[in-house]
Amino acid sequence: MKLKSSIVMIMSLVILMFPTNIQAEIQTAENITIIPINEEIRLQKITTTMNIPESDKIHWGIIKGEASDYVERYPVIIQFFKEDKLVHISQVSVKGDGSFEYQFKVRDMSTNGNVINIFEGQYAVEIFKVIHNV
Repeated sequence: MKLKSSIVMIMSLVILMFPTNIQAEIQTAENITIIPINEEIRLQKITTTMNIPESDKIHWGIIKGEASDYVERYPVIIQFFKEDKLVHISQVSVKGDGSFEYQFKVRDMSTNGNVINIFEGQYAVEIFKVIHNV
């Protein structure tokens, strides 16, 4: 039953875009895989998708989650894939309450004032965290 409660907590994973016109939001993880590491810990891999429309005017995105049953001192790893190619990777610390958060730029401005879309279209997002064995 511990695995079931861990999955329920992971389903609170949310990817939000700022400001108030939220365009990409994930309510549930599409796939959760558990990979044993040793007798005490295991790796949980959460796979989901993120879509950022070309017409978006947002500049920042954020990935938030609750790392229930996490193992202290192990960071959360977040990977972004576009067309099966790794395009971005990040490592974030788990906060004392078990949550994690990663903010990233979606758009930027060049030195001559042109808009640069850093993220645009459909992405596969993989989130890895170390959890305790049941």
